[in-house]
Amino acid sequence: MNTGVVNSRFLTRPDELGVVAVGFSGGQTKDGVDDGPTVLIESGLLEQIKTELGYKIFGDQTVQLFKELIPASDPDFRGMKKALHASAVTRSIAAQTYEQSSQGRMVLTLGGDHSIAIGTIAGTAKATRERLNREIAVIWVDAHTDINTPETSDSGNIHGMPVAFLTGLAKEDNEDYFGWVKEDMRISVKKIVYIGLRSVDFPERKILKENGIKAFSMFDIDRHGIGRVMEMALAHIGSDTPIHLSFDVDALDPMWAPSTGTPVRGGLTLREGDYICESVHSTGNLVAVDLVEVNPRLVTAEDATANETIRAGCSLVRCALGETLL
Repeated sequence: MNTGVVNSRFLTRPDELGVVAVGFSGGQTKDGVDDGPTVLIESGLLEQIKTELGYKIFGDQTVQLFKELIPASDPDFRGMKKALHASAVTRSIAAQTYEQSSQGRMVLTLGGDHSIAIGTIAGTAKATRERLNREIAVIWVDAHTDINTPETSDSGNIHGMPVAFLTGLAKEDNEDYFGWVKEDMRISVKKIVYIGLRSVDFPERKILKENGIKAFSMFDIDRHGIGRVMEMALAHIGSDTPIHLSFDVDALDPMWAPSTGTPVRGGLTLREGDYICESVHSTGNLVAVDLVEVNPRLVTAEDATANETIRAGCSLVRCALGETLL
């Protein structure tokens, strides 16, 4: 494999990568997703990025578990489960991604469940505003929209709410419960694009339509092909906008990523997932990448597919950071 030569428009240190490794599972109820970053790192991902792609690595070499942030009591709040813990963790993550992004380097966050994106995107959004006086766009690759508000969520699981808090569709004054997500950390509903959707709650469909949010479901990908979908997605964002790519491995079909908490059949192939990452990298506008929801405990060690999700996750990250076929 080779690394594509792309001139970064928005990174002053494009050969540097700030890593934030987040072992957090409190945004949902299944154990094991907190092991995701560890298995990705132990598989050699960071070493591959350094030796094969040529990045200088900063930030985390080991995984943060945030056990010190677990509150003594964490009752439901506005229907949200473990909200006090999730708010404290994502606030810490926001500070860390802000620190890395402020240096003008690419930020890679390995999760963890998708609730961590409240922190990852808030941090890069704030840093980009301060450093470049620009808003970021978000490409959210996922089977789910994760845009429920606390009031529309049936489960109360916060990994289904990050986009609502990041866009201001869900707000809270109490800083202990995501009130720390201020205006300079938010993203515009006009600058978010979904790709790979196939499991969207009815309240979320209403939110998408009422706010004119650009979304490409698997129907759109089947109809147009992934190449045309990426052309339309990037055209919607515009060519002069920094991009934060947030990739949930459940966007891939379970054939390619079985070890994830909420798998949905009929998803992206690994090649389509890699293509999304390659396309975003090739714009020169990428400033941050999240890879989330790898859960190695959901497939037994005896299962021949036990390592498929890990391999898929590593491939997605490498493609987003510039690995090319030729």
